[in-house]
Amino acid sequence: MALRVLPRAFYARSTVDVARDLLGNVLECNGRGGRILEVEAYLGEGDEAAHSHRGITPRTRVIFGPPGHAYVYFIYGMYHCLNVVAEPEGIAGCVLIRSVEEAGNGPGKLTRALGITLKHNGCDLTHGPIRILEAPHPPRETVIVTPRIGISKSTHLPLRFLLSS
Repeated sequence: MALRVLPRAFYARSTVDVARDLLGNVLECNGRGGRILEVEAYLGEGDEAAHSHRGITPRTRVIFGPPGHAYVYFIYGMYHCLNVVAEPEGIAGCVLIRSVEEAGNGPGKLTRALGITLKHNGCDLTHGPIRILEAPHPPRETVIVTPRIGISKSTHLPLRFLLSS
């Protein structure tokens, strides 16, 4: 059975709802991928850990653009991180993909395994080359919610979502 690509309307919702609902779906790039196991939501306004917290810059322009696009950035001089743009156009919100089954348990490992780089920044997730495919959703009770990790601002917000094993 072929899985359906998530439509743009999926992403044009609250960042927290998109983050929770991404769990269990399949991230695919370059013919490789796996089920999404862990994500973190970044809200923009009021969220000092979000790149978009200070508004539109050349780097963050994609986060304020149409939903359903990739926001890819380079960190620590060695890793790429993949985010999914959520919210209606003009409102900042994105979801960091932290772990994908059989592709990487960490945002840098998974982008390396899938060949995701800065060239993918801004790509349309509804048409590829990065796509997220709808898969049967896990029961709500299997979702664990915690504060985000690896950040130093807005650390108290419970915006990390992962599937329990």
